[in-house]
Amino acid sequence: MQRVKLSPMKKLPRAFYDRDTTMVAQELLGKFIIHKIDGLARIGKIVETEAYLGAHDLAAHSARGLTPRTQVMFGPPGYAYVYLIYGIHYCLNVVTESTGHASAVLLRAIEPIENIDHRTQGPGLLCKALNINKKFNGHDLLSDNFYIATDGLELSVKIVRKPRIGVDYAKHWAKKRLRFYIKNNLFISKL
Repeated sequence: MQRVKLSPMKKLPRAFYDRDTTMVAQELLGKFIIHKIDGLARIGKIVETEAYLGAHDLAAHSARGLTPRTQVMFGPPGYAYVYLIYGIHYCLNVVTESTGHASAVLLRAIEPIENIDHRTQGPGLLCKALNINKKFNGHDLLSDNFYIATDGLELSVKIVRKPRIGVDYAKHWAKKRLRFYIKNNLFISKL
């Protein structure tokens, strides 16, 4: 992986996450997820997300209520909600909105920027590339070793809206266009 000269990074404040989930999902596009391990920062640009809008959203884990698994989703905002799917892949979500709302944004894909040598097109691959697992469930994303940041360069990007992937069970919620990605980015998980 070629080293890229980055502008100075500024960690996103908790107030960024304490807003409408759909807005947060779109505004995370182009931001940077940073995981520091043994002094080495793995950095990826977020290029694809999905919004899960709370307990009324039948595709959201919180639709089944407050459980030990979903407790983190119920807030406060700005924490990581990490879970295992199919018994093999971890998925990373960012908790949004006020405590009790139970909403989150799934990070679906990142563009490798620095110290990432694995595929990142899909939530499981993203977690593997960043070395994210269940121990990060409930992790405060304002920490010094695992967080989301901006480089301050708010570049204009064309955002594509599509239905979320793999939620056919969610009745009318399956068709809602709550998946967002940067148009023409080579690192999205699928068209």
